[in-house]
Amino acid sequence: MKIEHIGIAVKSLASADAVFEKLFNQPAYKKEGVASEGVETSFYQIGESKIELLEATNPDSAIAKFIEKRGEGIHHIAFEVADIDAEIQRLTAEGFQMIHTTPKDGADNKKIAFLHPKSTSGVLVELCQEKD
Repeated sequence: MKIEHIGIAVKSLASADAVFEKLFNQPAYKKEGVASEGVETSFYQIGESKIELLEATNPDSAIAKFIEKRGEGIHHIAFEVADIDAEIQRLTAEGFQMIHTTPKDGADNKKIAFLHPKSTSGVLVELCQEKD
């Protein structure tokens, strides 16, 4: 495993992009909507890892609820795995609580699954694998 990206919840993708473009001295390499998650995203490549900015597109999305409860900030850390199905089975057997027991489509050409923060010391953890 390696850190694939860190997800940051933002109120305004346009405002956050302006900040992060200056911070990293480069534009986002990809902007993409994920309708099933109710988000618009921007991705920045930083060395071997990425930063994903996430803006809610509807008030019922997980990102909208996160911002309402906690404000803008780090939302999740994502780890790249070679076999997401096997990793879900392994982690479940180890006693971790999964939010998704089967992978779903995510942004940036990935299959994803989240672990519940109750079983990961309060950190929302995402597993991701490149789609074939």
